[in-house]
Amino acid sequence: MHTVLVVDDTLFIRETIKRMIAGQGFDVIGEAENGEEAIEQYKKLHPDIVTMDITMPIKNGLEATKAIYEYDKNAKIVVITAVGQQKNVVKALKNGAKDFMTKPFDQQQLLHVLYKQVD
Repeated sequence: MHTVLVVDDTLFIRETIKRMIAGQGFDVIGEAENGEEAIEQYKKLHPDIVTMDITMPIKNGLEATKAIYEYDKNAKIVVITAVGQQKNVVKALKNGAKDFMTKPFDQQQLLHVLYKQVD
Protein backbone atom coordinates (compact mmCIF):
# COMPACT_ATOMS: atom_id res chain seq x y z
CA MET A 1 0.00 0.00 0.00
CA HIS A 2 1.44 3.35 -1.07
CA THR A 3 0.86 6.34 1.17
CA VAL A 4 -0.50 9.65 -0.10
CA LEU A 5 -0.69 13.18 1.28
CA VAL A 6 -3.55 15.11 -0.38
CA VAL A 7 -3.06 18.88 -0.51
CA ASP A 8 -5.86 21.15 -1.73
CA ASP A 9 -7.61 24.12 -0.16
CA THR A 10 -10.99 22.74 -1.27
CA LEU A 11 -12.45 20.00 0.94
CA PHE A 12 -14.53 18.67 -1.98
CA ILE A 13 -11.37 18.03 -4.05
CA ARG A 14 -9.59 16.35 -1.13
CA GLU A 15 -12.61 14.10 -0.56
CA THR A 16 -12.87 13.33 -4.29
CA ILE A 17 -9.22 12.29 -4.50
CA LYS A 18 -9.56 10.11 -1.39
CA ARG A 19 -12.65 8.42 -2.82
CA MET A 20 -11.03 7.85 -6.22
CA ILE A 21 -7.91 6.16 -4.86
CA ALA A 22 -9.51 4.17 -2.02
CA GLY A 23 -8.99 0.46 -2.52
CA GLN A 24 -6.65 1.02 -5.47
CA GLY A 25 -3.33 0.40 -3.71
CA PHE A 26 -3.12 3.82 -2.09
CA ASP A 27 -3.74 4.93 1.48
CA VAL A 28 -4.35 8.62 2.25
CA ILE A 29 -2.39 9.19 5.45
CA GLY A 30 -2.79 12.94 5.62
CA GLU A 31 -4.39 16.05 4.21
CA ALA A 32 -3.47 19.72 4.09
CA GLU A 33 -5.43 22.76 2.96
CA ASN A 34 -2.48 25.08 2.33
CA GLY A 35 1.17 24.87 1.42
CA GLU A 36 2.43 25.54 4.92
CA GLU A 37 0.41 22.61 6.30
CA ALA A 38 1.63 20.47 3.39
CA ILE A 39 5.27 21.01 4.34
CA GLU A 40 4.56 20.23 8.01
CA GLN A 41 2.57 17.10 7.14
CA TYR A 42 5.22 15.89 4.70
CA LYS A 43 7.97 16.16 7.31
CA LYS A 44 5.80 14.40 9.89
CA LEU A 45 4.30 11.64 7.72
CA HIS A 46 6.86 11.02 4.92
CA PRO A 47 4.23 9.90 2.36
CA ASP A 48 5.20 8.05 -0.82
CA ILE A 49 3.30 10.57 -2.99
CA VAL A 50 1.89 14.08 -2.57
CA THR A 51 -0.95 15.45 -4.69
CA MET A 52 -0.44 19.22 -4.65
CA ASP A 53 -2.87 21.94 -5.69
CA ILE A 54 -1.16 25.12 -6.91
CA THR A 55 -3.57 27.89 -5.93
CA MET A 56 -3.90 27.90 -2.14
CA PRO A 57 -3.80 30.42 0.70
CA ILE A 58 -0.85 31.13 3.04
CA LYS A 59 1.73 29.30 0.90
CA ASN A 60 0.89 28.22 -2.64
CA GLY A 61 1.64 24.83 -4.16
CA LEU A 62 4.69 26.10 -6.08
CA GLU A 63 6.33 27.29 -2.87
CA ALA A 64 5.35 24.15 -0.97
CA THR A 65 6.66 21.90 -3.76
CA LYS A 66 9.99 23.68 -3.71
CA ALA A 67 10.27 23.47 0.08
CA ILE A 68 9.37 19.76 0.17
CA TYR A 69 11.79 18.99 -2.66
CA GLU A 70 14.59 20.88 -0.88
CA TYR A 71 13.83 18.85 2.25
CA ASP A 72 13.65 15.52 0.36
CA LYS A 73 15.07 15.26 -3.17
CA ASN A 74 13.23 11.92 -3.55
CA ALA A 75 9.80 13.43 -2.89
CA LYS A 76 7.18 12.37 -5.44
CA ILE A 77 4.89 15.35 -5.92
CA VAL A 78 2.09 15.39 -8.47
CA VAL A 79 0.80 18.90 -9.10
CA ILE A 80 -2.91 19.32 -9.82
CA THR A 81 -3.80 22.56 -11.54
CA ALA A 82 -6.72 24.22 -13.25
CA VAL A 83 -6.79 24.29 -17.03
CA GLY A 84 -4.98 27.32 -18.43
CA GLN A 85 -2.20 27.44 -15.84
CA GLN A 86 0.52 25.85 -17.97
CA LYS A 87 3.13 28.39 -16.89
CA ASN A 88 2.63 27.21 -13.32
CA VAL A 89 3.14 23.60 -14.37
CA VAL A 90 6.55 24.48 -15.79
CA LYS A 91 7.47 26.26 -12.53
CA ALA A 92 6.24 23.30 -10.49
CA LEU A 93 8.34 20.84 -12.50
CA LYS A 94 11.38 23.11 -12.04
CA ASN A 95 10.61 23.19 -8.31
CA GLY A 96 10.75 19.39 -8.06
CA ALA A 97 7.31 18.07 -9.04
CA LYS A 98 7.47 14.73 -10.85
CA ASP A 99 4.23 15.02 -12.82
CA PHE A 100 1.06 17.06 -13.18
CA MET A 101 -2.65 16.77 -13.87
CA THR A 102 -5.25 19.33 -14.83
CA LYS A 103 -8.68 19.76 -13.26
CA PRO A 104 -11.16 18.40 -13.94
CA PHE A 105 -9.82 14.85 -13.93
CA ASP A 106 -11.35 11.41 -13.64
CA GLN A 107 -10.39 8.36 -11.61
CA GLN A 108 -8.47 6.67 -14.44
CA GLN A 109 -6.34 9.77 -15.07
CA LEU A 110 -5.57 10.13 -11.37
CA LEU A 111 -4.66 6.48 -10.90
CA HIS A 112 -2.52 6.48 -14.05
CA VAL A 113 -0.45 9.43 -12.80
CA LEU A 114 -0.12 7.99 -9.29
CA TYR A 115 0.84 4.51 -10.51
CA LYS A 116 3.63 6.07 -12.62
CA GLN A 117 5.15 7.39 -9.40
CA VAL A 118 5.40 3.97 -7.75
CA ASP A 119 6.39 1.77 -10.71
